[in-house]
Order: sequence, then structure tokens, then C-alpha cells
Amino acid sequence: MRSVDSPESRCQARALVTIVLSVGLAACSAPGTESVASASALSDYGPQADYPIVIGEPYEVAGTNYTPEDVLNYDEVGYIALDAGTMGYSASHHTLPVPSYVEVTSLESGRTILVRLERRGPMDTNHILALSPAAMAQLAGNVETPVRVRRVNPPEEQRAMLRQGNAAPLRMETPSSLLTVMRRRLPESGSVSLSASAQTPQALETVELTASTAAPDTSAAPPEIASAPVEPPTDIATASTSEAFQEPASTELPADVARAEIEPGFVVQAAAFANPDNARRAADALGGEVSQSGRYYRVRTGPFATRGEAEASLANVQQAGYSDARILTSG
Repeated sequence: MRSVDSPESRCQARALVTIVLSVGLAACSAPGTESVASASALSDYGPQADYPIVIGEPYEVAGTNYTPEDVLNYDEVGYIALDAGTMGYSASHHTLPVPSYVEVTSLESGRTILVRLERRGPMDTNHILALSPAAMAQLAGNVETPVRVRRVNPPEEQRAMLRQGNAAPLRMETPSSLLTVMRRRLPESGSVSLSASAQTPQALETVELTASTAAPDTSAAPPEIASAPVEPPTDIATASTSEAFQEPASTELPADVARAEIEPGFVVQAAAFANPDNARRAADALGGEVSQSGRYYRVRTGPFATRGEAEASLANVQQAGYSDARILTSG
């Protein structure tokens, strides 16, 4: 029987220690490898993945010429196609920068999703954009579904979701009155802008409305409000007022919705909803109030004593996604 302290035993012990150390060093190197992999993944999905932004050269599809450009206030209606074989919640677009982010609203249901534009196209049709299968399912749409496409600047958290191939939360639904108006603007093919001057943002262009500048339209608006848009009214600009204020024969007012007289001053009207629950959620998010007009529920902020205060509120409301919000006067 060998002695534990024999030369042969000591040699075997040293060999065993060497093996153990080798295995340990290999194990220690694993986290470093994972760190490199994590860094690579971060590079693919982090904020830097949104740069550089690619514009591209003009091109032609189905007889239509397209010139890609960086339009910040892009807001158009058209029809969607399917970008089969693509992954994640993404889309292709003819002219907007790649990558960029847009809200897509179904003009049939009012459902609105957020997608990342990652490709140029669709390359076989003049549809306004093509959605990936996952994005099409989230919208609950189909090929030829009429949509509104509006460029937005979403929070980094939602950008990261889309970069990683995950769905961003649904946006607030669009009022049915506005859907009806936008459907009237749909072209037979291609797309059309909802803005009379799409290249010139006019978010804060408002005027003080008095009896000398605008007479109240008593057939469309409640008698206590004298309202007029900044520029010649369009269907979209008046969607939440002229159509929403049609008074039916009788409508029961929910207990928690006030029908109070609006105090003198300025108010900002964000939107009008057919669903009172949606109106309350919007009012809570904007710090506003809900009032009923016929079968619609108006969400407004104010009243404000000065036009400057109303413009500040208007900017906040529009940044929250209500691009058609407007300032009204009362008193």
C-alpha cells in the first residue's frame, strides 16, 4: 500500500490540482464571453441602432415616382399591404426615413399601433405602407384596410421594445367622429395628406376669437361657445366639433359627467368621444374635464384667463397625440 506522502502520490495530487485549476479558469472565462455577447446585443437593440438614419434616392413603383425625405409632421391616409416574411412589429414605407416610427390607425376600428419603419417599400404597390405579419395582427387589419399613418417620436422605452421585435402598447383609440371624417379623405389609390400644408408645422398657430372675428355657428356648437379654426376649416379640423355636437332628441347624462356652463376665458378642446370611459381616461391623462354634447363626450382643458396660458396647454395636448386639438373662447 502506497504512502500518502510518497513521491508518486504527490505527483498525482499536483496533476489533480492542475486539472481543477484549468476547469476553474475555463468557467471564469464564461461570464466574459457572455458580457461580449450582451454588449453585441445592446449594440443591436440600444438607442444607437436608430442611427444612422437613411433617406435614399428617388425611385419608381408601379408608375409612381417617390422621393424619400425626412418629413417630421407626416400625416396621411391610404391603404395597407402585407410585408410577408418579415419579423417583429415593423413596416416598410415609400418615403419616410429608415428607421423611424409611426402610428398606424385603422379607419375601420380606430385601433392604433406603433411600428418601426425598417425598410423601403412596398415595392410592388402604391399602398401607403406594408406591415409585418405581427403588426398586421396587432392592428387587427387586412390587406386594403384604410389607415392613417402619422410620424411620431415615441419614448425610448417603446422604441427599445420595437427594436427587439416586441410589441409596443396600443395607443389611445381614435374617436369615431374623426374616423368618419378621415375616411372621406381616402384616395382611390396611393395616399393623401391630412394637412393642407403638410410641410409647414403650425401646431401653435391660434388666434383670439371674439364676436368681431368669428360668429358662433349655433347649428354645430353649443350656444356658450364661439369657435373658429385658425385657417379655413377642413374636415379634419372640425371633426371633433361640427359633427360631435349634433344633439339627438334625448341622451341621458352619466352621473359623473358635468353639463356645467363653461366659465369665460379660453379652453382647449382635445377631442370628442362616443365612449364616456375613453373620454374620462383621456381627461385624466391631460388633466382636463369631460362634458357632454349630444351623444358625444368632449375632453377639454381650462378655462384659461389668457391666450398664452391656453397656448401652453394646447402644446401639451398636442404632444400627447391630439394633433387636431384647438383653442376655443367663451364668455
